[in-house]
Amino acid sequence: MSSPAQSDIAVSPAPGSATQLAALLQGVGLSHLNQTGWIRVTGEDRVRWLNGMVTNAIHQLAPGEGTYNFLLSVQGRIQGDATIFARPDDLLMETSSPQIPTLITLLDRFIIMDDVKLADISSTRSGLQVAGPKAASLLQQIGLPTGDLAPLTMRSLSWNNAEVDILHAYSPLVPRYELWAEEATTTKLTSALQTFDVTPCEDQSLEWLRILEGTPQIGTDIRDRELPQETGQTRALHFAKGCYLGQEIVERIRSRGNVHRTFSGFRLDGDLPTAGTSLEADGKQIGELTSVAAIPLPGEAQAVPFGLGYIRREALDRGLPVLYAGGGIAHPVSLPFSQPAASAPSVASEPPERV
Repeated sequence: MSSPAQSDIAVSPAPGSATQLAALLQGVGLSHLNQTGWIRVTGEDRVRWLNGMVTNAIHQLAPGEGTYNFLLSVQGRIQGDATIFARPDDLLMETSSPQIPTLITLLDRFIIMDDVKLADISSTRSGLQVAGPKAASLLQQIGLPTGDLAPLTMRSLSWNNAEVDILHAYSPLVPRYELWAEEATTTKLTSALQTFDVTPCEDQSLEWLRILEGTPQIGTDIRDRELPQETGQTRALHFAKGCYLGQEIVERIRSRGNVHRTFSGFRLDGDLPTAGTSLEADGKQIGELTSVAAIPLPGEAQAVPFGLGYIRREALDRGLPVLYAGGGIAHPVSLPFSQPAASAPSVASEPPERV
């Protein structure tokens, strides 16, 4: 009998999206990682070669360690992103499934005389995400201790005679852990987790959590025209690793000390705008919103409008009132969003806070 597809794995019916978000922020939520893919990089030259293709240091990774990376064009524009983990015999690139063909095509062009092979192994790995303040405690209860697992590290554990990779994912707001195994094992893991107080979570609540965390998403908040420093994701950059594709532009920006625009969070006063709405100050366009949502935060009587997007640094430095179409005001706030940011007075623009 064949294993069930990941989308067919039995999960208890999910409650409303607001209840799911409350679980993610205050308890623990469970979701499938259906939109996450993996590229396996093998060959004797894999470390040297991939270190020259991405923005972060690969050559320094010990087995189990990972780093977040951008992949750039020659002009330094972002073409994709991936978290790369080292293992004794290969490197694993974790990225969103839609990026897999693009990244393999991009990378394959630069394999010349190198002993490097790329393979899409997404179909061999089935993933679950356990997120929330009580995530580690829940995993401990089913026999998967997170212990001293540092962020962006992965460890293989034996669970019910099966191998499970447990990964401490990027967690700017609440702890996130990923479990990767064969589908038959993640089916059993799902059942085991659901015997405890865990809330099944779906796309909407996870998207709200992403916006609250202030994590830009490739294709939504990061397009192929963005420069790395504009995104505020310095965690993707290493300035002492040596040459890589697009490094000249990144280094030139660093030497100048700044970029003209930056990624920021916004608390929105007014009708909820659509993504792509322009931001204006002094009658001039000074930015745009790339993600927007009215988020039902726990304890708030009404959903709170938040946005992510880009704004010119000059507007932040001068503390100019930032407006959007329909008379709305966009208040720049720090990321990740906090409950005080949701409850702050909304009568005027706040002093700017950098991401």
